[in-house]
Amino acid sequence: MSEVSNSAAVDGGAVGLADRVAQWRAFASRYPLLPLRLFLGVTFVYAALDKLSDTHYLAGAGDPASFVSQTQAARAGSPISFLLGAALDAPTLFALAIAFGELAVGLGTLLGLWGRAAALGGVMISLSLWLTVSWSISPYYLGNDLAYLMAWTPLLLAGTPYLSVDGYLARRAGRDRERGLAEDHVKRRALVDGGIAAVAIGGAGLLTGSLTRTFGRDERDPSTQASSQQEPAKQEPAKQEPPKQSAAPANTGQAPAGSAPSVSAASVPVGGSAQVKDPATGDAVYIVQPTAGQYCGLSSVCTHSGCAVDAPKNGRLYCPCHGSRFDAATGAVVTGPAVKPLPKYTVTKDGDKLNLGPLQS
Repeated sequence: MSEVSNSAAVDGGAVGLADRVAQWRAFASRYPLLPLRLFLGVTFVYAALDKLSDTHYLAGAGDPASFVSQTQAARAGSPISFLLGAALDAPTLFALAIAFGELAVGLGTLLGLWGRAAALGGVMISLSLWLTVSWSISPYYLGNDLAYLMAWTPLLLAGTPYLSVDGYLARRAGRDRERGLAEDHVKRRALVDGGIAAVAIGGAGLLTGSLTRTFGRDERDPSTQASSQQEPAKQEPAKQEPPKQSAAPANTGQAPAGSAPSVSAASVPVGGSAQVKDPATGDAVYIVQPTAGQYCGLSSVCTHSGCAVDAPKNGRLYCPCHGSRFDAATGAVVTGPAVKPLPKYTVTKDGDKLNLGPLQS
């Protein structure tokens, strides 16, 4: 009897485990897009609120971090440059449309309301960013906008049928059909209720975005503030504050603190470079020799968003974050989205040594 009981218990345990495995497989098969949906929804909501809270986003052309400056920088190398003229004619309108569009897409995706329409909006936003800001990035897989474009495609195809407002409306429509209601009435009811939900969510999104724009502003990089000529009414007396280090070296025109970094002149051939550190900030600086006997230093900090640019190659310095390219001889911008040149240092030759000097004004 005991052997029979043990065998039955083993068989029962095996069946229970198989049932649980089958349940988990069914759950995973039903919600495979849920992690992607949550990620894209949260990311687009965060991106929208981040734009609306950024004091630079709606600033004028004098601010390199503003929408209009970034659009101007991307226009030269974009395959849809002919479409960007309208955005530059009304930059505030287009900038707000993008921010609130991202907010609508993110909320619609998170809540699963009109999921395919929200995914289509995400596709259009990602496609526009890929064809402008990320178009110059090489190789292509370093750009993130193309990855977002592909990530939206499954949600565009499948929609948001589970754990969503769409799913609730679909189930209720099924119950209405079982009760014998006419198909026109079922569709009309689903459309009206979906519209009411969209208006409610859209109103909440507009309120959130407006409050974020009004009260959630932050000043992230004082060096990119618009000039005082653009906003004379907001100019305040300068206050004495202790100096702060930033990602980009401050153009003080003074020699770096401490002993001047140096490299062997032989390590910097014509067209080549050697890397040292600015002792004042710790940022890398490339010492280059564009032509025989002519030396200078170029900061490695991209003026677009503070990423580190690659070492000079084929006469260019390339930023892997957003694709900006700079002239390796002068630091001038060759391809946006950066609009300011790389900070340039003086380099002096002392025998067989090259010494890093101060920033040039």
